[in-house]
Amino acid sequence: MAPAMGLKQGAAAGAGAAAAAAQTVTLSAPAVRDAVRAAVREAEATAAKATAPAAARVPATAAVPAEIARDGVLCLEEVDGRRWSYVVDAAGAAVKAKGRASVGGAFKAVPLQSPLPPVEEIMSFIRSYVVPEGFPESVTPSYVPYMTWRAMKHFFGGAMGVFTTRTLLNSVGVSQSRAASGAVAINWILKDGAGRVGKMLFARQGKKFDYDLKQLRFSGDLLMELGAGIELATAAFPQLFLPMACIANVVKNVAAVTSTSTRTPIYKAYAKGENIGDVTAKGESVGNIADLLGTGMSILISKSNPSLVTSFAVLSCGYLLSSYYEVRSVVLNTLNRARFTVAVDSFIRTGYVPSLKDGNSQETIFNPPWRHEPVAIGSRFGEAFQEPASFIAIKPLFEDERYIVTYNPTKDKVYALLKDQAKPDDILKAAFHAHVLLHFINASHANLNARKRMNANRSYQYNPLNMDFVPHIEESCKIVMSSYGVFKKKAREQGWIMSESLLNPGRARLCGVVPQ
Repeated sequence: MAPAMGLKQGAAAGAGAAAAAAQTVTLSAPAVRDAVRAAVREAEATAAKATAPAAARVPATAAVPAEIARDGVLCLEEVDGRRWSYVVDAAGAAVKAKGRASVGGAFKAVPLQSPLPPVEEIMSFIRSYVVPEGFPESVTPSYVPYMTWRAMKHFFGGAMGVFTTRTLLNSVGVSQSRAASGAVAINWILKDGAGRVGKMLFARQGKKFDYDLKQLRFSGDLLMELGAGIELATAAFPQLFLPMACIANVVKNVAAVTSTSTRTPIYKAYAKGENIGDVTAKGESVGNIADLLGTGMSILISKSNPSLVTSFAVLSCGYLLSSYYEVRSVVLNTLNRARFTVAVDSFIRTGYVPSLKDGNSQETIFNPPWRHEPVAIGSRFGEAFQEPASFIAIKPLFEDERYIVTYNPTKDKVYALLKDQAKPDDILKAAFHAHVLLHFINASHANLNARKRMNANRSYQYNPLNMDFVPHIEESCKIVMSSYGVFKKKAREQGWIMSESLLNPGRARLCGVVPQ
């Protein structure tokens, strides 16, 4: 039998969630979906006046308070140690937005520090490529001497590689002319050098190798096949050998970075105890044996002179199919964004959290860059809000939380803004709240589309603002208040690690917004 869960409901209709007298209604866990849908219908009824003129739709709480109107400051925001102040922009209040007046004025971001000197900007850019995020606090003291000597080793190795490559080319009879062999060697080194530059640039992905290792691993294998295809194309365009070989090497080295960076976390998921080194060694041994067998088979097949394009197409399909099922078979007990989305969606629909195996099997492996992400965590204030009035309206709802959740209809995205005191559990709760609100928004869109179809023969224009979704946010607060603890409990029972999530939030934090 499913455990019971409490749902807070306001006793007075239309009252704010923070001020409403609460009455506890006991629901079974599978009834979460019905409770959310009922709350959506109630919110839709409250928001039925959405089609009225903009000025008439602004509730009393939406007016900018006198103290904010005087000072003009909405909130402070910090990103990577630099602060911004968001202030009411009276001049922007009269600006028309998509044919509608801007409700509750406008705002602008004002930096509180002078711009960084060019030297500091350059050093910050370099640090983003050569040291881990959070350095030096994120690593042990011995990291610096280790990397210093490692850099020296690679310096001498790279220098020595020029001479060894030139000697090898001479040995196979490329040319006995010193000038010719030197030119060929330099071209070859340039090709390899371009690949190393690509590897270095992609290293800026940083913690994504920990957060989205399955997605990056599969994307890396796609890039590996792309690089192999470019290498094969050099046979058709020999006059473009060097630029094409450089591009291919850049792509393949980026793929190599993803493979190397994600290998250890994957092996760690299979190791029990202190045998990660042994598991890694045996895993690499299996890979080398399979590689040698594949090389031998390819040599035998190549003797019959098969079609190069056909052979590449068949082998690439086999490679990518194997890669897909390789990463699909990895079972991780941490919650990144993809697995968290699966877990929360299942909980909202059914009241149950999927097992580790089911949650991993439903995880989206390939995310194309153009795919729309409906939830953003740790975003900046200016991305989340359209007008000051909406921030003022929902701010009281989150006085006791270390985050604020809202929906921006112009971007069709739910935003979870984190306060500067936010801890890992607060980030997890903010993400959970964002997905609950997204469920409300999707139901609201379905109802809106139905209304549009009913009014198909009439003139129907509706350009929503943040303010239009305040009732949804209020109702989502009630759902989260009663269901978040149940979600965490059921997730732990299924084996998910809840003490530390891999949701990769943005770096922006709201300052001076202190929970009560």
